[in-house]
Amino acid sequence: MTVSFQKFDVNAATDGDDFCTTKINFDAETASISTGAEQRDNHLKSADFFEAETYPAISFTSTSLDKTEGCDYLLKGDLSMPGVVKPILLNVEFGGIAKDLYGNTKAGFTLSGKINRKDFGLTWSAPTETGGLLVSEEVKIHAEIQLTKQV
Repeated sequence: MTVSFQKFDVNAATDGDDFCTTKINFDAETASISTGAEQRDNHLKSADFFEAETYPAISFTSTSLDKTEGCDYLLKGDLSMPGVVKPILLNVEFGGIAKDLYGNTKAGFTLSGKINRKDFGLTWSAPTETGGLLVSEEVKIHAEIQLTKQV
């Protein structure tokens, strides 16, 4: 199942052109969660999962971005969802810098990683008819990001 958030805000700031000094803040509005199934979306917004009325946002604040090799980085930061804050690690692949048709300088990145939802207090599940679990403990994170240089 693919889950996305329809309302979110990302801010990134760096000194000069050195991405290792980048500070990143991300907020996703929990009420904007979308899986393509309204009943499932409403369940995810409920107290069984994100408690959207009590915790209106899932947040990430970076603590460091370290170059590992080539175009690869390791992003460390604190993820908060619903009311639980834990450090996480994300892999970052730098895709390059280019100017668009309007002269804006843009940088592209791919982020990926995994978390265990139970580490954040998201423990609801139900068994299937075959004895498996309806909801996986592992959550894969994937984001394609394009940042525009502000002057």
